[in-house]
Amino acid sequence: MNSSTLIELTQQHGTPLYVYDGSIIRRQVKSLQDAFADVDMRIKYACKANTNLAILRLMRELGVEIDVVSMGEMQMALLAGYAPEQLTFTPSGVPFEEVREAVEAGAKINVDSLPLLEWFGQNYGDTQPCLIRLKPNVAAGGNAKIMTGHSDSKFGISVLLLDDIMNIVERYNLKIIGLHQHTGSDIKEADAFLQASEVIFKAAMRFPDLEIIDLGGGFKVSYKPGDTTTDMQRLGAEITRGFQDFCQSYGRELQLWFEPGKYLVSECGQLLVQATVIKEDPARDFVHVDSGLNHLIRPMMYGSYHHILNLSNPDGPARNYDVVGYICETDTFATDRELPEVRPGDILAFLNAGAYGFTMSSHYNARYRPAEVLVDEGEARLVRRHETLDDLLRTQLDLN
Repeated sequence: MNSSTLIELTQQHGTPLYVYDGSIIRRQVKSLQDAFADVDMRIKYACKANTNLAILRLMRELGVEIDVVSMGEMQMALLAGYAPEQLTFTPSGVPFEEVREAVEAGAKINVDSLPLLEWFGQNYGDTQPCLIRLKPNVAAGGNAKIMTGHSDSKFGISVLLLDDIMNIVERYNLKIIGLHQHTGSDIKEADAFLQASEVIFKAAMRFPDLEIIDLGGGFKVSYKPGDTTTDMQRLGAEITRGFQDFCQSYGRELQLWFEPGKYLVSECGQLLVQATVIKEDPARDFVHVDSGLNHLIRPMMYGSYHHILNLSNPDGPARNYDVVGYICETDTFATDRELPEVRPGDILAFLNAGAYGFTMSSHYNARYRPAEVLVDEGEARLVRRHETLDDLLRTQLDLN
């Protein structure tokens, strides 16, 4: 989308505004499908990245299934038209009754702890198949906060406890139809996936009823101009080779699953904001904008980089700024960032905001959450309106 189109959208819908480009989602889905064309591969979109119903419906249209981590996400996926059998529930220490709800809804369950596996066996025995999430003890990812497969991670059951897993499986005659792992996020090299897959393939030989090997997600996307990304063709070729060898040793063809979230939606999204105050300080110059960590928390939470464009003055003289939000906390989007001169009223675009932007937003400082627009196949649709005071008060009871 060009700058004039984005500025026009802010004139129609105000700022801050999330804008998603459906053509990029289509491109990312196709790149994954093409890379694994030689195996029975299923994409299970990790919808915690972006749960807007319009995005979920587009994923369904593209043949992408869904991985959910809460009953709220499951209900949204069902509203978007997904069939229960297209859903995988991958909880992390949730109340067991939530797992029961997911079973009754018809989703596949991905068990992430020995206590849950025991409970599952006691309640369902051999009547309900499930997957098991293993922790392969492989450290990989953009930073420690988004690594999920290392030995100290809360996620999954350590592969070192495989004998304990087998004891429970055999005690209750559980039918384990899949093994799952997720190493982390922002993984550039194929080596981490290959290392984790070797662990899973070895463990898989102890489970006779497998239908699925799920290698998670975490593929790296481009954040800065010229940034490196996961070489999907190389990754596809190397994992396909290893998976085919495993299937031959196992004795039959299995499905290969991936659970990308950020990879599918990060680059499609931009958060459009307006510069409000330019504060020239002896130490540094600040650009204040009409948004904050309540709308895009990733820079403050993860130290993530979001490239920033000045859509209103792209050819202005270069200056260095701290770009900061309007929340009453340290609320910094970028430090000492070179931008074309920013003036009050200029529209700035924060790129790579399609994943974990709106879904991690909040009402902090009693601020409203922004609207969302999906641009796809030549049509720009408002898919979420700006919030109002009524939205902040909707669940409060003592209003008099």
